[in-house]
Amino acid sequence: MHQVITFTSSKFDVTKEDENPINPIYGQSLLFWLKEKVSGKVELEQPEAEDWGWYTNIDWNGRSYLLGASATEVNHPEYEWVFQIEKHRTLKEKLLGKNKQTENDECFVFFKSVLQSEPEFSGVTSE
Repeated sequence: MHQVITFTSSKFDVTKEDENPINPIYGQSLLFWLKEKVSGKVELEQPEAEDWGWYTNIDWNGRSYLLGASATEVNHPEYEWVFQIEKHRTLKEKLLGKNKQTENDECFVFFKSVLQSEPEFSGVTSE
């Protein structure tokens, strides 16, 4: 299971993003912003395109996570952003129901606080 954080913002100029060659969905600019924002605390890989948006991988306390981002225009220049965090688990962990990602996951809590603390983001919610 992955955790999702949504918010609205006009902070990013999505027209300056690289074109997603798989599906024309924005999201790269949020990941670049996060990469800079959390530099020194955690290192994000370069964002890559996916059919649902953009993603990057991180190592968090010895665990691998996928961070994903996509954006949909709400009312130009405002976009609704979807940021997802998925904890990678081994097949054995999945079969035994071990190390499930929860809303108390340290990685999720960290990124949620980063997004909530940004004054140019509104309506930050998680599920």
